[in-house]
Amino acid sequence: MSEYLLWILVILACLALILNSLPFSALPAEEGFLALPEAQIAAFENARVVIQQIPYEHTSSYIAGSDKGPEAIINASHFVEFYDEEIDREAYKNFGIATLQPIDFTGAIDAAAVELIANQTRELLNQNKFVVSLGSEHTVTYGFMQAYAEKYPSISVLQIDAHSDLRAAYNGNPYSHASVMHRIHDMGLNLVQVGIRAQCIEESQLIKSANNIHTWYAHDLWDNDVWIDDCIDKLGDVVYVTIDADGFDPSVAPAVGTAEPGGLTWIQGCKLLRRVAERKKVVGFDIVEIAPRENDILTEFTMAKLCYKFLGYLDLNERI
Repeated sequence: MSEYLLWILVILACLALILNSLPFSALPAEEGFLALPEAQIAAFENARVVIQQIPYEHTSSYIAGSDKGPEAIINASHFVEFYDEEIDREAYKNFGIATLQPIDFTGAIDAAAVELIANQTRELLNQNKFVVSLGSEHTVTYGFMQAYAEKYPSISVLQIDAHSDLRAAYNGNPYSHASVMHRIHDMGLNLVQVGIRAQCIEESQLIKSANNIHTWYAHDLWDNDVWIDDCIDKLGDVVYVTIDADGFDPSVAPAVGTAEPGGLTWIQGCKLLRRVAERKKVVGFDIVEIAPRENDILTEFTMAKLCYKFLGYLDLNERI
């Protein structure tokens, strides 16, 4: 065997090792988040931001269809402008965005589904990706937090939501979407809730008795100019943000699993996210609980734009 051929075989073997060390392949740029025009920065190995799609639905208790949410947000994002006039930049060019294929949940529910989510999230964090998760029912956030808490033991969670999600179990299932924040409470993580306006009395009692749950009810935001900094003050230095679309008012995000009147406005939500990006080290976020409706794209487009805007705020503050 010639020395030249030997070197070719060595190079090919090295390339194979590199490729095998990358367990994820991204969607083509034109199919992924924002339908980016540059294929290179939408490739997994080049992008600093990775969008994972989590189409899991098993415990939805009112309007079903949240498993269609991730795909709907991706498709709607193709119509979001690259340039954001608020921050005066095309933010995606600074970090690149790779969009993964959806996780296959065939045969996996409850603990098994959460484990699938935690395992993929853990692998992405191990590759130093900034992970954005587009979810379905809120249960999925439990999987994300299992992975994040391993890497960031002192992490705090900022929850934008209409519901406390603090039931010990719902319909007998501790993995219910209505119990996800109780699971996070059980992990001992610091939790700050914003926009809450629907809960049972047991959840209210838990909030009053727990020292790691800090809740800003929707009515606490009325005629209050300092609530944003007040709630951010309760967060630690490292923060994960979970955004349930129903945290926003139905005039902003109507297509959700369990809508409640009196939610955050678009401006309130953006002000909160911009301020937390300025003050804290945000290490990841998710958007969950949209239930797409036929001939109505408002919610998925709004959440797609919110996702990109939050990434822009984080880029502006060098958090990505």
